[in-house]
Amino acid sequence: MCCYISDLALGDPEGLFHPVRLIGRLISFLERRLNRKDNRRIKGAITVFIAVGISASFAYLLIKLAKGLHPALGALAWVYLGYSALSVKDLRRHAKTILQKIEGNSIFEARNELSKIVGRDTADLDRDRITLAAIESVAEGTNDGIVAPLIYLILGGPVLAIAYKSINTLDSMLGYRNEKYLQFGWFAAKLDDIANFIPARICGFLISVSSLIRGKPKESYNVMLRDGKKHPSPNSGISIAAMAGALGVRLGGACSYQGEVCNKEYMGEEKRAIQPYFINEALNISLVVSLMTISLGILLKWAI
Repeated sequence: MCCYISDLALGDPEGLFHPVRLIGRLISFLERRLNRKDNRRIKGAITVFIAVGISASFAYLLIKLAKGLHPALGALAWVYLGYSALSVKDLRRHAKTILQKIEGNSIFEARNELSKIVGRDTADLDRDRITLAAIESVAEGTNDGIVAPLIYLILGGPVLAIAYKSINTLDSMLGYRNEKYLQFGWFAAKLDDIANFIPARICGFLISVSSLIRGKPKESYNVMLRDGKKHPSPNSGISIAAMAGALGVRLGGACSYQGEVCNKEYMGEEKRAIQPYFINEALNISLVVSLMTISLGILLKWAI
């Protein structure tokens, strides 16, 4: 609970020690040295084991060392590591900035802001496509940055949450289906699929329940069941389809990654003309999902 409140209040600390940023630098270091020549799948798997092993070990040792110095320092390290695995406020901050840029007709700046939270190319996106991409990002981020790390934090504390974040970061950095990463990032992508399988389905269900604030829980749930499997990822489509149904929009379609066009199947139905404020509606649903997740975690801990 303390981790969640800290993240909701403070967001990611800028310019300070941040475990997830260090994980990203470690992955970049390993990729530059191992993603070469032959046996790229094996080297990619080695990269995953090293990155996850170092990340989890570092979290464990930091808590243990801090606790050895003083119990209060141990508790502080526990909370800080857990808080750094969450992205509740950071997701809201980025999405709201995109919304502000769109509403101010600063489309170029909106594209730049969008590029900070999505892997797709953003240079040619118009207002509606920026809005839809931001909604998709909120849906995916609700799982990757909120529900999944909260679940692992509840089950195994900061060590397991940091291990999950390293797996998710590996996938986001190496899981591209292009010539450079298809083989090297294969193991990272598969491990992320496994790590997110159950959290993604919990997230999709909670999005459907949370869409009660719009009176659309049945539509959200039905679209999730119907379209959730249409996404190239076995997990991302669940939360995206649930959000599409909740908002009455159609997500998916053609997009490009590093210049390569990807034609994704559509999810949901275009029941309303796209408006930028739909980003706020998606964020409201995401916030309710986060509150429901933390509440379920508290109940689980109390029951145990």
